[in-house]
Amino acid sequence: MKPYGGGGDGLVPGFLNPGRAELGTSRPNPFHEYALAERRSLRELARHGGKGWLCKGAMSATKYTIGLDYGTNSVRTLIVNVANGREVASAVWNYEHGTQGVILSRDPNLARQNPVDYVTGAEVTIKKALALAKRTVRGFAADQIIGIGVDTTGSTPIPVDRNGRPLAFDRRFARHPAAMAWLWKDHTGIAEAGEITELARKIRPQYLAKCGGTYSSEWFFSKILHCLRTSPEVFDAAWLWVECSDWVPAMLTGTEAPDRLTIGVCAAGHKGMYNDAWGGYPDAEFLSQLDPKLGELRGRLRPKAHAIDRTAGKLTAEWAKRTGLPAGLPVAVGAFDAHLGGVGSGIAPGVLVKIIGTSSCDMLVVPLGDKLADIPGLCGIVPGSILPGYYGLEAGQSAVGDIFNWFVNYIQPGGKKAGSHEALSAAAAKLAPGESGLLALDWNNGNRTVLVDQRLTGLLLGQTLYTTPAEIYRALIEATAFGALTIISRFEEYGQKVEQIVNCGGIAEKNPLVMQIYADVTGRPIKISRSAQTCALGAAIAGAVVAGSAAGGYSDFAAAQRAMTGLKSRVFKPNPAAHAVYEELYALYRRLHDAFGTQQPDANLHDVMKRLLEIRNRARK
Repeated sequence: MKPYGGGGDGLVPGFLNPGRAELGTSRPNPFHEYALAERRSLRELARHGGKGWLCKGAMSATKYTIGLDYGTNSVRTLIVNVANGREVASAVWNYEHGTQGVILSRDPNLARQNPVDYVTGAEVTIKKALALAKRTVRGFAADQIIGIGVDTTGSTPIPVDRNGRPLAFDRRFARHPAAMAWLWKDHTGIAEAGEITELARKIRPQYLAKCGGTYSSEWFFSKILHCLRTSPEVFDAAWLWVECSDWVPAMLTGTEAPDRLTIGVCAAGHKGMYNDAWGGYPDAEFLSQLDPKLGELRGRLRPKAHAIDRTAGKLTAEWAKRTGLPAGLPVAVGAFDAHLGGVGSGIAPGVLVKIIGTSSCDMLVVPLGDKLADIPGLCGIVPGSILPGYYGLEAGQSAVGDIFNWFVNYIQPGGKKAGSHEALSAAAAKLAPGESGLLALDWNNGNRTVLVDQRLTGLLLGQTLYTTPAEIYRALIEATAFGALTIISRFEEYGQKVEQIVNCGGIAEKNPLVMQIYADVTGRPIKISRSAQTCALGAAIAGAVVAGSAAGGYSDFAAAQRAMTGLKSRVFKPNPAAHAVYEELYALYRRLHDAFGTQQPDANLHDVMKRLLEIRNRARK
């Protein structure tokens, strides 16, 4: 299937001509890229006669949308030019509560957030972004904003009362960890996830078929059931549990009340076993076998979930006053950051978008009419979860950047300067593949795909008395690349060909060594999304679609992506010699992966250390 974009501009919205894209080696001028995108937008307008794309006369006043992006440590507001995807203003606010925005405890599995930060973050960043746009864009006014999109982490469910108000806002629960938002990387529900998986295998195997065969402790019902078991006073006070990606749009539109709430199929489908084929969420009989109170909760969950082309509501007068935006702006149904990152990277069939940050998410889309097998180990196969009209396939790694940060921040090799990411990356870049003699497993935060087991832990093999910090740092990078290749192999094993890889996120932007190692390990070119804020950009694109063509937005996501997304000209090409070494190392990685991650009976690792020494000795000749 032909990817979005094309043409001869060198860098155009959507996906580049593969041959042209791989010619680029220098870092492009972003303003030149957006100028090219704008020219294409004007051609697109002319080709459509001004109909069904931009409203009549819309070019007389530039239109913008807002992407509101809630991450693990901060919230960002991004203001985007609808015509060409140019990002004209951005503001970030770090969450105030907890450690770098995360409430922790002595239990290393606990990770919560205070919903107060979600409210404050929206107000602060929208106001700051609008002020910046007014200072830097000639003639900019808030009434040029036509829509808002929202992305958040997930599964991050929030216990709320009968009015949809988070329990954390109640004085009784203001300091109770269980009354907070249960952050995506909270793994306290490991035992409950196992119970849910076992029960589904016995009486509802169809539930597991669409979420990779195993229910995760990171997901909706594991966290709720754990709260019921360990903090019954919070569970009993909660009328409903609402994903952060659903609560934020509801907050902005005044639709928090449970009977008015609009939920997204992204969160419900990938984390809550929601599927229209069996009537939405898991049935009450199933949930009651886990606990009767969970069965009672089922009756209060929303009956229908929606894709991001639908509005959750309109911006309230209160939020207009708080932010300076016009009241009545359409707010799109919310989705997870990674899924909207896929949208912001121009995802299309055959294109794997890998969002790399503290963890990673790998996204594919498949047309709804195509035959699609159930794929073990995935985080869900959900109609409409990324793009309307397509199945959304999600996989990922529970830690990528968090592993590198662990080494730099906790181990602190060489001190603050010599042990920084920059210094370690520079030293690691001087090493050849295999030269370290090390091999690691990237499971410091468990394994999300393909094993779906949060009880797995990290491993570093091959250390000697002379192992250096740079060698360890490179081995950790290589381990995450091996994990990425394992995901690609799983997709292709079940018939989903990966024709292009587009990486985005902070690490893709900032660390070329990581991108080159990923290219060398996978043996495939690695392309980088034009935007450094693809999740926020994807949310802004959703805002443009729900605004509609009559308001100066778009009637569908294909047109919006063509105009508002693009790729950088630099492509990381695999080095054949490096790839050959990594093929040997990956074979050893898979042996460790299967020996520690599966129950195969004949896992003999006797020769692995010796093979690492052989590869090391060859690399050092």
